[in-house]
Amino acid sequence: MLYTVKQVSELTNVTIKTLYYYHKIGLLLPYKTSEAGYRFYGVKELERLQQILFYRELDFPLKKIHELLDGERERLSILSDQRKLLLARMRRIKRLVQTIDESIHFTMKGDTMDKSEMFKGFESEKEWVEAMTDQNQYLKEKYDYDLLKENSIEVQSMNEQALEAKHFMDNIANALKEGVKFNDEKVQVLIKQHIDFLNSHGYNTRAEDFAIQARFFLNDDFHRNMLEAQQTGLSYYLCMAAETFALK
Repeated sequence: MLYTVKQVSELTNVTIKTLYYYHKIGLLLPYKTSEAGYRFYGVKELERLQQILFYRELDFPLKKIHELLDGERERLSILSDQRKLLLARMRRIKRLVQTIDESIHFTMKGDTMDKSEMFKGFESEKEWVEAMTDQNQYLKEKYDYDLLKENSIEVQSMNEQALEAKHFMDNIANALKEGVKFNDEKVQVLIKQHIDFLNSHGYNTRAEDFAIQARFFLNDDFHRNMLEAQQTGLSYYLCMAAETFALK
């Protein structure tokens, strides 16, 4: 079954103007366009629009959504990640609502709320620090490098980078499991897309830099074990793929 722009707009509560804009930037193309210029959308296009709207709920910019949806990942994998992100946001919003309710309660009583309770729910940066503690401790002890001191934590940027890193490593691990050679064009494209993402976030990463990092992951016990825990042979596979890409 095909749907007109108007029908899609009514079904999804997305304005016709927005649908036209998504078409213009290549984010959501219609299934077909008639000779008269009318746009028609099918089930696949509705599924893509649903994924776009989930990412918009998570405040992802359109450019980033475009990159994520045009990758190699399947719909189920994308939905699974979106579900995790939405659940995390839901837990945080629930905590924020609880903080508001407590603030209202104390205000109505004329009491002063405990300062340690006033900012519950605004702890995302703290959560990132806690998540990176083990890795940071290891880097300080072995390489005298303080990851948290050298890098400021911007929560939204960190969330985007973590999601991208997960997508990248999942795709590389899947390629390894499927028996795709490390120098296959599919794998090389994944590396290029990942480096492009890093550079779009201000890292100025060259292919040679990424290859050096991958070699470090292979030789370093802590980071090698992290990769091997995801998929046996992943550290070597990534290293070989990165070095092949750097030689192009």
